[in-house]
Amino acid sequence: MAEELENALPDGITQLAHAVLGAACERELRLATAESCTGGLLASLLTDVPGCSHAFERGFVAYSDAAKCDLLGIERKLVEDCGAVSRNVALAMAQGGLERSEADILVSITGFAGPGGEDDEEGLVHLALARRNGETVHREEHYGAVGRDGVRLAALRTALDMMCDAVGLQRSAA
Repeated sequence: MAEELENALPDGITQLAHAVLGAACERELRLATAESCTGGLLASLLTDVPGCSHAFERGFVAYSDAAKCDLLGIERKLVEDCGAVSRNVALAMAQGGLERSEADILVSITGFAGPGGEDDEEGLVHLALARRNGETVHREEHYGAVGRDGVRLAALRTALDMMCDAVGLQRSAA
């Protein structure tokens, strides 16, 4: 399965996951994810690296609004008022997931991966990264109408970039 997933990913994403996990192992950091539009793809990628997968603590797949509330402790009113794809919900997903795990770093992803409702912007994704005893950061991305797979892959790369920063990984500008 790992080889199949790796072959389906664009150049660089798998290497980025390896680098994040390697740095997390070196620093004895545990990672977790709270995913909506990526449906657990990031968690799968982070468990596919032999010798480093122990750095991955857990993944939450919270696709529905109810799952976001039930699994991550988000108040239903927040989802109703702000919308599931919003800065506030991404931040709450990251913070709620961190509180419900033993991870040091948790990244959350919520967005519109494909054609949605009338007011939904295809390709809009909100990501947040929470650190235990640290700040929570947010990124808003507008990937455009690049299709469900395109949005998911772009969100993977962004989440891994955020994780690189969080684990203190020095990267060359490439």
